[in-house]
Amino acid sequence: IRITDRKKDLIINDKGENVAPQKVEGMLTLQREVAQAMIVGDKRPYMVALIVPDPEWTQEWCAANGDACSFARLAENSEFRTAIGLAIERVNKDLTVTERVRRFVLADGPFTIENEQLTPSLKIRRHVLKQAYGERLDALYKP
Repeated sequence: IRITDRKKDLIINDKGENVAPQKVEGMLTLQREVAQAMIVGDKRPYMVALIVPDPEWTQEWCAANGDACSFARLAENSEFRTAIGLAIERVNKDLTVTERVRRFVLADGPFTIENEQLTPSLKIRRHVLKQAYGERLDALYKP
């Protein structure tokens, strides 16, 4: 076993396999469509993600698709969700089966130091995000 990230952030799925979240999150945020991401999957059968869409890409998408750019409306827009899903699929091609993100939910806004979802050194505060989005993330595991 080689640990490549902070040990306390390591995700261990329901089969006992380790997933380094920073690797997957880093690959997600390299996509044009994704500004920030957090994956979850501790003691679960697969990984799910909390995604903050990139504001510039979102504006471009809204202009091209003639939609009002409100976060709440976009979260319900199936075409927008499909576009984000395609970005996740591109990342999944380069990940192991264990690391792949199967489902996702869109965040209500960006993770910031002000809303205490990031530390001053810009690391994700996983416990704060899990508290804020826990129900929605848990719902991704229901059929």
